[in-house]
Amino acid sequence: MMNLAERHQFILNRIQKDQYINVVELCKELKVSSVTIRKDLKLLEDKNLLFRTHGGATVNNPYTVDRPVNEKEKIQSSEKNKIGLAAVQLLKENDSIVIASGTTLLYFVKNIPSGLNLTVVTSALNIALELVSEPSVEVIQLGGLMRKSSSSVMGTYAEQILQDFYFNTLFLGVDGIDLDYGLTTTNAMEAHLNRKMINVSQKTIVLADSTKFGKRGFGKICGLEDIDHIITDKGISQQIVNHLEGLGVTVTIV
Repeated sequence: MMNLAERHQFILNRIQKDQYINVVELCKELKVSSVTIRKDLKLLEDKNLLFRTHGGATVNNPYTVDRPVNEKEKIQSSEKNKIGLAAVQLLKENDSIVIASGTTLLYFVKNIPSGLNLTVVTSALNIALELVSEPSVEVIQLGGLMRKSSSSVMGTYAEQILQDFYFNTLFLGVDGIDLDYGLTTTNAMEAHLNRKMINVSQKTIVLADSTKFGKRGFGKICGLEDIDHIITDKGISQQIVNHLEGLGVTVTIV
């Protein structure tokens, strides 16, 4: 059996490799109790070597912060563009889709080919403005309280309008994806609107770069079991991919 120092080194090596570790799996591998592992994780967190989460730990700070949309657009821009290109391949002629807010979704919209006939409902003003000049796309902008940091609307009015539609696909952006807690955003009202979007869509596709994994925002959108497909980049660990696929979620890596 490993001593304390050896266990800590094992945990740090594993978390550097996989970005996320699970308490139950560590107990099996190290043949110690969950109490011992949780104490180990607390000691390592106190040394600022990792961040504890519900059921495990991550190498990245799991708590998201709200940033202006023009600032977020510059982060992981290459990865977001590749994710957007992959998402466009899933569109079909005459689809009726709903597009939530988010900078990755803006890259998705910018890559939609001219001439593809679509009906698009969106909560995001910047996405509506990007599509409004395309004759083949019918754009319906939701109304409501404007959230300036994301250039999107939220609230009762937006939710009421959604009740009049049913969509082929929801394209959803998130601020955090936690394997235990699910999908989150930094605003509770926006999270509630996103849940309504899921309820009126046949399929939910999440566009999220790999930095979103292991993070948790203030407002919970849904559990991982409520989504169908995630498109992300090569920064995602195989452990997370295996977990998602075990839940029946399709994972596309670009």
